[in-house]
Amino acid sequence: MPMAADEIIRLIKQGIPDAEVEIQDLMGDGDHYAATVISAAFAGKSKVQQHQMVYGALGGRMGGALHALKLTTMAQRP
Repeated sequence: MPMAADEIIRLIKQGIPDAEVEIQDLMGDGDHYAATVISAAFAGKSKVQQHQMVYGALGGRMGGALHALKLTTMAQRP
């Protein structure tokens, strides 16, 4: 079952409260998304750690309800 973009945003913001989240549905099928997540909480963390924080916020939905998520993370806007 596809996952709505609004639900992805809600979960990420719930897990990372200061996050700015932009979602793009890559294929229009509700299963393949790209997300850009900006949060000061990422400062000083590696990209792997940043991505783990986002995946943690999604609560294990990656690979299940959420099939694919191309992820870009940063501590602040460039």
